[in-house]
Amino acid sequence: MPIRVGVIGAGIMGADHIRNLSTSIGGAEVTFVADLDADRAAAAAPPSARITTDPSELINSSEVDAVVVASHDSTHAGLVLECFEAMTPVLCEKPLAPTVLESLEVVAADADMVAATGASLLSLGFMRRFDPGYVALRQAVQGRAQGEPLMVHCVSRNASAAPGATAESAITNSAIHELDIIPWLLDSPITEVSWQAGKSTRQADPGLRDPSFMTLRTADGTLTTLELFLNAQYGYTTRCEVVSERGTTALQDSALLGLEQEGTSHSQIPADWRPRFADAYRLQLQAWISALAAGEKPSLAGARDGLNASLVAQAMIQSLHSDGAATKVSYA
Repeated sequence: MPIRVGVIGAGIMGADHIRNLSTSIGGAEVTFVADLDADRAAAAAPPSARITTDPSELINSSEVDAVVVASHDSTHAGLVLECFEAMTPVLCEKPLAPTVLESLEVVAADADMVAATGASLLSLGFMRRFDPGYVALRQAVQGRAQGEPLMVHCVSRNASAAPGATAESAITNSAIHELDIIPWLLDSPITEVSWQAGKSTRQADPGLRDPSFMTLRTADGTLTTLELFLNAQYGYTTRCEVVSERGTTALQDSALLGLEQEGTSHSQIPADWRPRFADAYRLQLQAWISALAAGEKPSLAGARDGLNASLVAQAMIQSLHSDGAATKVSYA
């Protein structure tokens, strides 16, 4: 029997998960979709799925074996805790929660669940851990073929920011990917961060300094730089280069198509992150479903990973409000 999945949130990310689960993931069936906008839920759901505007109805339904939370960041912690109460496995999109206090609450509840049952119900959607490029990059770095890593350079650019984006939400919602992937890549926790911004684009909403520049120092001494530009206009780009003692290792460009004609050569760039990370999302969902079907622990990120990223984000926001002062990360 397939794993019957309920998806909460039918926006860009939720609709993408519904599409993947319905067409590309073996052993899964979307049986329930919840969204505050019933029409949006109906448009995203497969014909046989039930629709509701009440996430609690979905979580407690006998027609759902597992839940994907892809609703607004502010709802994540509460919905995950509801899934715990219903004893329902849940894959929560990043971030675990927009605040450290909420993340701590989820981690405590998750620890209680593990103590009581021997297993966690929570998986967290840091999908870059499943991206073939990042996986190959990690293997190369950890194999030390070029010696010790010394520095990492990251670039993350979007065509346009989400409505209402702020300097703080740019960290908790966008930079959060690098705050998770760098410790995973280097196998070393982030211990110190700083945030800077110069001239801001006219495309940025009030409250958003864009682009921004961040530095992350890990316990092994490696320094990482991150340029985050949410209103780059031209499309979506993500880059990561590891500089080591005897060479560099980098992700390949994410252009969808290369064109050569009339004496020119140019590439088409995706409009957002979904084409670039299509494989990552698919592989992550399949790993989750396959583990649930086999009664095994999913290999996805977990509650503690989400808390650690939130703690680094909190330190970065502190640096933002301290004129870019280097800020230590304190782990709970």
